[in-house]
Amino acid sequence: MNLPNALSLVRIFLVPVLVVFLIVVPRPYNLTAAAVFLAAVLTDWLDGRIARSTRQVTTLGKLLDPVADKLLISASLISLVQVGRVPAWMVVLIVGRDLAITGLRGIAASQNVIIQASDFGKATMIAEVIAVALLILSYPAISVPLGQAALLVAIALSLASGAIYFQKFWRCVDLAK
Repeated sequence: MNLPNALSLVRIFLVPVLVVFLIVVPRPYNLTAAAVFLAAVLTDWLDGRIARSTRQVTTLGKLLDPVADKLLISASLISLVQVGRVPAWMVVLIVGRDLAITGLRGIAASQNVIIQASDFGKATMIAEVIAVALLILSYPAISVPLGQAALLVAIALSLASGAIYFQKFWRCVDLAK
């Protein structure tokens, strides 16, 4: 296993740690949860950078990285619903889209087709990271409304990038197989 893939696994293992700090210790100004979340986000940035710069891009990495991202964002958002910082409908839209795209990628992979993340998908992830970080910090009257506004932007980007993934899927995959 190469370093970029190991970093994706670290991100996956940080998810339950983050959930514990968000739900078990849901105090305002949750700096520990924010630090864990940002450390996980850093592994996302590092694994992509290292994989591309050292030519260690693998099929496993192309599949593992987006799954790790979706686990991180989904678990964070679901935990934030639990502690009352974000409405459930917002999370359902994002998590539902992410599950649909993960399913499409799995079907495509079964036909040896890899649907990589697009720039639109990366912009969605950036908006989600900003929103989640603001919502985790939960500084009264500032970060929660800003976080929810950023989450609205993330929802719009998420739905638009989801439509792009569906288009790629329909062009690349033979549903008769």
